[in-house]
Amino acid sequence: MATTVRMYETGAPEVLRLEDVEVGAPGPGQARLAHVAVGINFADTYFRTGLYPVPLPSGMGVEAAGVVEAVGEGVTNVRPGDRVTYTGFVNTLGAYCTERLIPAAALIKLPDAIRCEVAAAMTMRGLTAAYLMRRIWPLQKGETILLHAAAGGVGLIVAQWAKLLGLRVIGTVSSESKAEVARAHGCEHVILYGLEDVARRVREITNGAGVSVVYDSVGKDTFAASLGSLKRRGLLVCVGTASGPIPPIEAMQLAVNGSLFVTRPALADYIADPAEKAALAEELFSHVAAGRIRIEINQRYELQDAAHAHRDLESRRTTGSSIFVI
Repeated sequence: MATTVRMYETGAPEVLRLEDVEVGAPGPGQARLAHVAVGINFADTYFRTGLYPVPLPSGMGVEAAGVVEAVGEGVTNVRPGDRVTYTGFVNTLGAYCTERLIPAAALIKLPDAIRCEVAAAMTMRGLTAAYLMRRIWPLQKGETILLHAAAGGVGLIVAQWAKLLGLRVIGTVSSESKAEVARAHGCEHVILYGLEDVARRVREITNGAGVSVVYDSVGKDTFAASLGSLKRRGLLVCVGTASGPIPPIEAMQLAVNGSLFVTRPALADYIADPAEKAALAEELFSHVAAGRIRIEINQRYELQDAAHAHRDLESRRTTGSSIFVI
């Protein structure tokens, strides 16, 4: 028997239930996977609340790492005994469990230098950081970016990657303790967005110019400051909505603020092509294996603590990555 977390209705963290289930044998194109660690992402709360609607009842979580136990007919990309990781969207939903069946095409083989716990903590966050740094905008050495939630799981990876590219990073965080974490991972300047006027501080730091790109995973609470922090013809990347959805955007609003660009990307569209997914994963793994990017696992939970983990996420008490240890 495997243990899994499921929900039968959307709502508060208390809707998450722990259950025992039979996994069964993999069918054509599937693999049976024994998890070692499971990633916990803020996006998981969107499934739980219904912001990302899925048929109910439903499993939870879209990211984990473990060992392949068996494969079904037609599977050639992995075999029993392989250490693998995965992330995705609806096709990988159900990661909060000890064992599962999963489409084998979603699996990424792990190099020897990457432990399963590290992989579970970084696959979604790391691939997100990879496409933000390598696909969204032609970033040039010496440019300045603004990174909201700089002490979060994605933020810490983006900050380190940005420094590797020679960028100046201004980070925003909610507390001084998080500011220390952000500085230690590459943020040259840190702004406490609850206490300071973010756009004004960005203008001061950049001598009035503004930043080339803003990476905003907070959403509603930081949207206006993000637009106000951009230089002429800069880009706002709306990559999350931790504080709620951003308000509607009028085209003229972009024009009067400097002919700005806005995008709302999704990881799924940057890993849909297997070749691009493999290239991003290879670059990510090489940086982590060489120690150029450190993955900070600052919260560990057991599956039975799923509701507690979600409450910690939503109250912004976490830094770095959070995982379930199986």
